[in-house]
Amino acid sequence: MTQNQLTSEIQKKKSFLCIGLDVDLDKIPSHLLQEEDPIFAFNKAIIDATHHLCVAYKPNTAFYEAYGLKGWKALEKTINYLNENYPEIFTIADAKRGDIGNTSSMYAKAFFEDLGFDSVTVAPYMGKDSVEPFLAFEDKHTILLALTSNEGAFDFQTKTVEGKELYKQVLETSKTWKNSHNLMYVVGATKAEYLADIRKIIPDSFLLVPGVGAQGGNLQDVCKYGMNKHVGLLINSSRGIIYASNKEDFAKIAAQKALELQQEMEAILIKK
Repeated sequence: MTQNQLTSEIQKKKSFLCIGLDVDLDKIPSHLLQEEDPIFAFNKAIIDATHHLCVAYKPNTAFYEAYGLKGWKALEKTINYLNENYPEIFTIADAKRGDIGNTSSMYAKAFFEDLGFDSVTVAPYMGKDSVEPFLAFEDKHTILLALTSNEGAFDFQTKTVEGKELYKQVLETSKTWKNSHNLMYVVGATKAEYLADIRKIIPDSFLLVPGVGAQGGNLQDVCKYGMNKHVGLLINSSRGIIYASNKEDFAKIAAQKALELQQEMEAILIKK
């Protein structure tokens, strides 16, 4: 999927919502545990109930790897279901990969070719040769961790090195990499006050913004400082939507929570 196609979908749905599919078998409704594949059954119900309200889904691969082969099979079934039934949806493998070049090439093949995701999250710490193998895939997107929403982000990301915060150096350096037009960036919603400076460096790039909802991020602030002329935002919500209910009506309640966010986004877009 191209960024223009993603932008068109945002305009069509009046939404820039991304729903995180972080499936924990201890949290899903108990009746699903009787299913042959409870992880996929949960995902399918959530997707069918919310696909018209969001433009992206983001499975965090840790929640699938934790269950071994059956978890990975559920991830494969989930991405195949999305690609076959809702091809207009942008898909994100939240895998936070990044390694020396030949290893990154294999990671990229796994997520882009074998599984068929549109994008994958990547850690920039090892530099250019660990990221460029992902960027080599046409119409696929590498979402670079820039400024994350967790407490430990302050350990390194905001430290000043040679007169400039490290996250700003990451942003500026990444623009020099081959096929950098395929880059998107993770910026946490709890760091909304940093977005104005970030937009000075990467004015046109898409930002994946986790942390709205359960982590306390504010949608209005994120949009105020981070939205560009093409919107340029994917606001992720996971727990606040998918675990809004653990009863048999879980998918219906999830859709209600997604609708609340979509309507708030629509109001922001109309005002803009």
